[in-house]
Amino acid sequence: MKVVILLAGLGTRLRPHTYSKPKPLIPVAGKPVLGHILDRLAGLDIAETIFVVGYLGEQIQQYVTQHYPHLAARYVEQTEMKGQAHAINLAREYIDQPVLIIFGDTIWETDFTRLARVQSDGLIYVKPVEDPRRFGVALVQDGWVTRLVEKPTTPVSNLAVVGVYYFRNWQALLQSIEQVIARDIQLKGEYFLADAMQLMLEAGARLEVETIPVWEDCGTREALLKTNRYLLNQRSYARPIEGSVVLPPVYISDHAQIRNSIIGPYVSISDGAVIENSILRDCIVSENAHIENRVMEQSLIGKEARVRGTFQRMNVGDSSEIDSAIANNGQ
Repeated sequence: MKVVILLAGLGTRLRPHTYSKPKPLIPVAGKPVLGHILDRLAGLDIAETIFVVGYLGEQIQQYVTQHYPHLAARYVEQTEMKGQAHAINLAREYIDQPVLIIFGDTIWETDFTRLARVQSDGLIYVKPVEDPRRFGVALVQDGWVTRLVEKPTTPVSNLAVVGVYYFRNWQALLQSIEQVIARDIQLKGEYFLADAMQLMLEAGARLEVETIPVWEDCGTREALLKTNRYLLNQRSYARPIEGSVVLPPVYISDHAQIRNSIIGPYVSISDGAVIENSILRDCIVSENAHIENRVMEQSLIGKEARVRGTFQRMNVGDSSEIDSAIANNGQ
């Protein structure tokens, strides 16, 4: 089996963080989103993992090489943001066997042993949602997909397609993607995988569905913090810290420094971060950030950012500096 992971999106909803770091490398619960995805693939018989990257894609290659050196990895660059089907089409020459396709901005839980039982053309994973208008959705009858619609303006199904797809018949998938592009079937300048799968269905393909128990988005600040809370509830880690109070669940790197502070619940602190005289709850703090004399909640603090002052909700990008005392003096 091949795996294709789509990672080329610009991550505009997570700016300013994604100005200097691709969205899949934003940390959550102690490691980048991409790390959580790759961990969930452990144990599968994967011949090759194909990463479709875009802006700052070299950072993704560096991360995979350093932390997952055992992977047989290939990198394909998508220079134009023309959608999911376009991204897969860029990797078509390397797809020569059944393929698992994964979107790189969500985290999910499922049992991949299910793939061994697939005898049809493929399997797509779905989850019921309250507002299906934001997603591609599947209409299902007796366990089989009958229709796929990308971002329906009127509700036709509440089963959102979660961004994990297995195509046993990879040839039919690639042929349908080729048709989507040739016929210019697009939405706002993007070619969607849902449209290619709809063409597969119209040509007689049979696609099974599997309802997934957990699907967590990582595309916005609010969603990322929610995913952080979910993951920390599964695995909390912090060494004893003298002179500070830790309120689980949290993740505090052994290489972070915490002084005279209250940390938690739901706080992730990465390598090299320094927290002094502060209270943090429901926050994600990236590598080498420095926070001093702050009370913070529901905040994302970027790599090497420095934050000093009083209570506020923050969304601070990499290498930024905020000092409320300086700001107040200038008013």
